[in-house]
Amino acid sequence: MNLDFLTSALVTLLVTLDPPGLAPIFLSLTRGMTGDERRQVAVRACIIAFGIMAFFGVAGDIVLKALGVSLPAFRIAGGLLLFWISFEMVFERRNERKAQTAEIAITQDHIRNVAAFPLAIPLMAGPGALTAMMLLAGRAEGNPLMLASLAVICGLVILSCLVVFLLAVPMARLLGVTGNVVLTRLLGVILAALAVQFVIDGVKAVITAG
Repeated sequence: MNLDFLTSALVTLLVTLDPPGLAPIFLSLTRGMTGDERRQVAVRACIIAFGIMAFFGVAGDIVLKALGVSLPAFRIAGGLLLFWISFEMVFERRNERKAQTAEIAITQDHIRNVAAFPLAIPLMAGPGALTAMMLLAGRAEGNPLMLASLAVICGLVILSCLVVFLLAVPMARLLGVTGNVVLTRLLGVILAALAVQFVIDGVKAVITAG
């Protein structure tokens, strides 16, 4: 077993997913939900993200090539999606939409939708994480043991995200309403910058390839 490969995979996935950085986003996306509903979103999002990342690690490059989609284009698309989410967070557009449906209970469909998008993808299994999985799988060169180890490492990183999500709920109580509002706005700005960086990286790759 190549220890360098395992270390590289662990560090790369931890950096690209950034579990601690996802906690405030999770709190913002699940605002108004009960503790049990938030746990459902956290578990479902982690399962979906793991499935997507494992799939891209095995067949992502093949699928993108078959569709005629390049990795730079994938990064640009992910960046645009993240920017839309950040726009809603900064300008409270999400709260306006929630106000219109304030009398409607949070349904299982709503929980599934939030878990799948935008939490699982593109925030967890985003362009950076999926690209990293494809590159790491390429380094494995088809070695079944190394690919299995990559899947295990991916699972451990996703598990760390789940732990962060579950701990984020009691932390929200300590922050209070004002703290959460300030944090959401600040995070929205940071997320917008991250989204723009995704787009810039994608455009640079296109120019370089051209």
